[in-house]
Amino acid sequence: MVIVTQGMPTANNAEGDSRAATDQAEHPPASGTVDARPVRVCLVGPSLDILGGQAVQLSRLLDQLRRTPGIEVGFIPMNPRLPGPLRLLQRVKYVRTVTTSLAYLVSLLRQVPRYDVVHAFSPSYWAFLLGPVPAMVVARLYRRGSLLNYHSGEAADHLANWRTAVPLARLADRIVVPSGYLQDVFATFGLPAEAIHNFVDAHAIPHRVRSVPRPRFLSNRNLEPMYNVAGCIHAFAQVQAVEPGASLVIAGFGSERARLEGLVAELGLSNVRFAGRVPPDEMGRLLDEADVLLNAPDIDNMPLSLIEAQAAGLPIVSTSTGGIPWIVKEGETGLLAPPGDTAALGAAALRMLREPGLAERLSVAGRASCLERFTWPVVQARWVRTYRELAARRWAASP
Repeated sequence: MVIVTQGMPTANNAEGDSRAATDQAEHPPASGTVDARPVRVCLVGPSLDILGGQAVQLSRLLDQLRRTPGIEVGFIPMNPRLPGPLRLLQRVKYVRTVTTSLAYLVSLLRQVPRYDVVHAFSPSYWAFLLGPVPAMVVARLYRRGSLLNYHSGEAADHLANWRTAVPLARLADRIVVPSGYLQDVFATFGLPAEAIHNFVDAHAIPHRVRSVPRPRFLSNRNLEPMYNVAGCIHAFAQVQAVEPGASLVIAGFGSERARLEGLVAELGLSNVRFAGRVPPDEMGRLLDEADVLLNAPDIDNMPLSLIEAQAAGLPIVSTSTGGIPWIVKEGETGLLAPPGDTAALGAAALRMLREPGLAERLSVAGRASCLERFTWPVVQARWVRTYRELAARRWAASP
């Protein structure tokens, strides 16, 4: 049986990295005397109405858990659509926040009692207060197991500068993060967390080895300041100065679009296309058409865009921000430049095109790394064990 609370679209290295990778493999599913009853898990997080890494990862996890024996799974969106004419309220600034939050809270109060475990996806700052915190409070109210699945690369600033962040995080029975990087950040604040990696369906993404890469570049991040898509444009300008036929596709949407289009015009660049919002099931085509991925964030954790690029065999040129070195190992599975250094990023992009055999080696190694670390068969047992442990606490406490 599968319990579904609301439909959700599905979408088909350092010491810390070594520790996280080892941890992924060394925890088999619970067995023996463990209660064999199904675990009822409620995923709580953004729907694909908010197209971003967390929504895509939640969609993939929901899809896989529906097929997992011993798990009954449902979904409560943090951004529910109001019915009928009430949806007009969600178009009004401030009113949208109040009405959406009330609808979300009502959904939690009505539906959480059906489950054993509440798995709350978590961003940072105000979205942390409005999304996972109510889910954890309601889970406590009904004595359900709660799991805080924190994804934001802004964790260090959030935990350090928001006085409520650390005590509210302690509402969770378990904290899970996608990388050894965030695991270390949480440990700094006395919050134990375990790392379970994000994953992709590598076999659903078109794959080819880039033996002789063409100067076809892709940037696949939303157009917000923290992702520094302007850095990709500046790096591409260095490439186009020596490769006039080079092209750049910018996939994503956000508040920076007009400014970025102005930057392209100011630099006199050609062959730059803004693809806008690209649904997950269409991203494979853009990955396949490109020969190099450009990525220049100032703040980041474990971007799915890099894992998807590895699955596609798309060589990566990126800044070494946050948790990115936990995915891309310099010179082995990609090329890394210091954060904010667009000159170094552009030089790495040119090196990718010019150095014989480099792109092919990184393409093959990146794909192998993805299959070894970032697929569902690698993380499935970890999730099932975690859910079952949380459910066992609830079952033991039940009369």
